[in-house]
Amino acid sequence: MILEIVSPEATLLHSEVDLIAVPGINGDFQMLNNHAPIVSLLVEGTVRFKGENVKIEKQFADNFTNTNGEYALSIKSGTIEMKENKIIILAD
Repeated sequence: MILEIVSPEATLLHSEVDLIAVPGINGDFQMLNNHAPIVSLLVEGTVRFKGENVKIEKQFADNFTNTNGEYALSIKSGTIEMKENKIIILAD
């Protein structure tokens, strides 16, 4: 599935991922390939994702941490939409 993370400044990520976990308003939840369509608000926390072919542009690499193949990005708030195997996160 495709993950796109957009901040007010730039598109931080546009890459293929296998799994994503996000801080939803009712607690953390995760999505895998072919997840049902969803729209949700996000709260302060960490967006985590894994994938064999994750590509992060060098100029944005400092925003992410990578621990054993699991990437993480801290956010203050945002929204997420998943539809047709594409996830878009608008994050602060």
